[in-house]
Amino acid sequence: MTKIKPCLPVCLLLPAVAFLFSCGGPSNSKAGEAILLADPNNLQLADYVVEIHEDKNGNLWFGTVGEGVARFDGKTLTYLNVDSGLVDNSVVAIAEDRQGNMWFGIHGGLAKYDGKNITNYTTKDGLCNDRVSQLLIDKSGTVWVGTWGKVCRFDGILFTEFELPTPDIELLPYQTTMNWVTEIIEDSKGNIWFGRDGYGACKWDGKQFTHYTKKDGLLSNNVQVIREDKQGNIWFGCRVTENDHPDADKRKGAGGLSRFDGKIFTQFPEIEGLSTNETYAIHVDEAGNVWIGTNKIGVYKYDGKGFTLYQETDRKDIVSMFGYGVQHLLKDSRGTLWIGLSGGLFRLDGEVIRNVGRGGPWE
Repeated sequence: MTKIKPCLPVCLLLPAVAFLFSCGGPSNSKAGEAILLADPNNLQLADYVVEIHEDKNGNLWFGTVGEGVARFDGKTLTYLNVDSGLVDNSVVAIAEDRQGNMWFGIHGGLAKYDGKNITNYTTKDGLCNDRVSQLLIDKSGTVWVGTWGKVCRFDGILFTEFELPTPDIELLPYQTTMNWVTEIIEDSKGNIWFGRDGYGACKWDGKQFTHYTKKDGLLSNNVQVIREDKQGNIWFGCRVTENDHPDADKRKGAGGLSRFDGKIFTQFPEIEGLSTNETYAIHVDEAGNVWIGTNKIGVYKYDGKGFTLYQETDRKDIVSMFGYGVQHLLKDSRGTLWIGLSGGLFRLDGEVIRNVGRGGPWE
């Protein structure tokens, strides 16, 4: 279940709310958007908001599990889903190309949206796996697609499989998600980084791979997120491998946040929730602050000197139910920090993590 991390059981997926959409269509079809007017009940955008993206025009896109992708243009909230032409309602990755096309990684394939039409790509078109988990459009314009099993590149015409080597790691007998590609990013030097849920992380410099695992200093080989800060440090968020243990009493181990300066890894065991916990979301804002989502704890801001924790919320009921499962973080061009949680969409309002429903409050 991409972005719904293994610590979040399937039983927590609540029933989706049904909506009427303006029109529908198959692959390569004109997309119909659901326009949501004032909602007196102010329902959640979705039970799980797992991806947040701001496009070049300032529109905010929210990938969800079960409700498709939502777009907020500053005035109106609209949705694209299966009735609009997507192959599935779980949109877990979002990217934008130079032409302004939006690309969606979906549990069912890959989709391109040009503002009017949706074009879907599946294994029938050469996609290496239909369960897409990650997207990257690199500086050359190549689309990288990470899936639950393989990585492939798309030049607009052909998909080409990109084989990742397997590091020498001793796996635990209950580990089954090693080939889940959890992250793909391009750093400032043009290196491509890959995260995998059990095989650690690897860097490809265009010629060769370099692996990074627990032996090198990662807290866990179950890497979930990778980001580069303004100083060129690489930050890794990991989950606890032992959380997959069939015996609930043995679900304890190392996980959380690591920083790599190119030579050594640094951890932060003195900070609550950053060394024996799970980190699924990291975001570096324009000012250079590093924002970190920590399971069951809240959101930290690291300003280069110390950590500030934000955990006060106006929806303690949601946070209590889902355990502060921070799925994604994004600070937009207006300075608002958006927080995708297990339970819905939130934003940081001063020191309060405030819930944003379909009817707002957006500001």
